[in-house]
Amino acid sequence: MIFRQLFEPESSTYTYLFGCPESRLAVLLDPVLETVERDLEVLQTLDLRLAFTLETHVHADHVTAAARLRELTGSRIAYPALDRLDCADVGVAEGKPLVAGSVVLHPLHTPGHTDNHHAYRVDLGAVGAVFTGDALLIDGCGRTDFQNGDASTLYHSVREKVFTLPDETLIYPAHDYNGRQVSSVGQERARNPRLGGERSLKEFVEIMDNLGLPYPRKIDVAVPANRLCGEHGKDAEETVTGLGKESMQG
Repeated sequence: MIFRQLFEPESSTYTYLFGCPESRLAVLLDPVLETVERDLEVLQTLDLRLAFTLETHVHADHVTAAARLRELTGSRIAYPALDRLDCADVGVAEGKPLVAGSVVLHPLHTPGHTDNHHAYRVDLGAVGAVFTGDALLIDGCGRTDFQNGDASTLYHSVREKVFTLPDETLIYPAHDYNGRQVSSVGQERARNPRLGGERSLKEFVEIMDNLGLPYPRKIDVAVPANRLCGEHGKDAEETVTGLGKESMQG
């Protein structure tokens, strides 16, 4: 499989590219509007045709490039089916893999950061990987105080859907604010300060309830735009920038 990890610095967002070397079909996970030209250049350089854009959830810190990429490339928009977005072409759900040539992404419903959040399990050659979105970050997790988030739900999602995967499974998050690129299930299960070790549900809920985070600056623009798959994101592009370390993890 062809694989690239791409980074957007304003919102510290990782976009992931998966490509099939035989069919030349590709999937972009969590694309960002401001990096459309970069992503198109990467696709062209690798001689790949974009089949799908895919989202882990309706983001609150940036506008998706899904609609813009569909306009430019003819790609189809895939979103968690539970979000019931009219703009989506494909609804993904646990137990229904998204397939583009030899690229197969297995959705895992991991609510808690948002109610319809999904992670995606992928085989990267000899090693397995899980793309955890905002549910599980490196040494952290996404916040749970908006978009129908719930700390108790997130605790069970991570510990029952992600931490049950083999130790060597790589973890690729949707964000990192400290320059880190990858972790593993074994590492996060052992030492994640919020969810790892012997951390109890009660302790985790108390941590999340006392973060004292400010209201996300871009949520009122980003969420409505993303519920339209970024269709009106071009109008909002100048205002949806720079969440930075204000962060969705807290």
